[in-house]
Amino acid sequence: MRSLIALAFTFLVAGCWFDTEPDVVRLSGETMGTTFDITAIGDELDETTLAAAVQDTLAEVNAKMSNWDPNSEVSVFSASSNTEPVAISEEFALVIEAANEVHEKSGGMFDVTLGPLIELWGFGPRKPEDPVPSNSDIQRALAAVGQDRLLILDRNAGTLAKADANVGINLSAIAKGYGIDAIAGALAEAGVENYLVEIGGDLVAKGENESGERWRIGIEKPETGSQTIQLVVPVADLGLATSGDYKNFFEQDGVRYSHIINPVTGRPITHRTTSVTVLAENAMMADAWATAMLALGQENGLKLAEEQDLAVFFISRDVTGDEETYITVTSSAFTNVLDSD
Repeated sequence: MRSLIALAFTFLVAGCWFDTEPDVVRLSGETMGTTFDITAIGDELDETTLAAAVQDTLAEVNAKMSNWDPNSEVSVFSASSNTEPVAISEEFALVIEAANEVHEKSGGMFDVTLGPLIELWGFGPRKPEDPVPSNSDIQRALAAVGQDRLLILDRNAGTLAKADANVGINLSAIAKGYGIDAIAGALAEAGVENYLVEIGGDLVAKGENESGERWRIGIEKPETGSQTIQLVVPVADLGLATSGDYKNFFEQDGVRYSHIINPVTGRPITHRTTSVTVLAENAMMADAWATAMLALGQENGLKLAEEQDLAVFFISRDVTGDEETYITVTSSAFTNVLDSD
């Protein structure tokens, strides 16, 4: 569902804030259908210990949140036809609670029950000859979408229930952010105070880079096949996520259909906003809000960002229709981050 386009990098300059040159541990690999890159900076870091902590954490996250693993907690819950409350892990409950918060504040533009619409529109194994869904097909799918109606979370009891036996949960727009935060927690437990954790373009940055500055994060210009940097953002002690619609879409009869689907209308977005970057207190909330803000688009998203004091950066196609020209807009909170550099 997401297009993962934020690129992370560090500017290294002369001078260092350690009395002696620090240990720098870099770890990378594959997870959640994408890649991860981690940089940890500190004194006397043990790469083997940190690598084991990262792999253990990723295994735990996938065992609970992976929609690709039929035996994961979310997959088992989705496959069950039981409508009675089911005991769930604290981690699963935390993610659903965060999803509920973004769902409510965004007017339903973030929804973890969006699966029927994703499948209906053919993201993913769609064939070029497949027809565009009819209005009646969309309405039927919409009946099975709406986490505020269809999921009942009881945090006190630690349970989750379905209002309909056929309801499923897709965590692709929030679980990656949760995984990033979980790795950050594992690094903190190991005593690492300065790190950058990135999975599929979304990330969390803590402390400072090797030059004693905030981490410098490049936001990619929304052009297919390009890795040109649109903006560099200084980040410390925050999560960052970018969502874009320009790498996953299909065209039929001259109409472009984005993979970002409006959960209210049941149709792909039609506005000109093509990329949204969100800074938040952690990667999980940045991940969810980036999806919600892209679904909303710049005009409605900026209003909500100001109301909620969210740090959001919008990139939209020029109103002339020139695909190579873009307009950028930042919320006040995002501008404050840039001005504090």
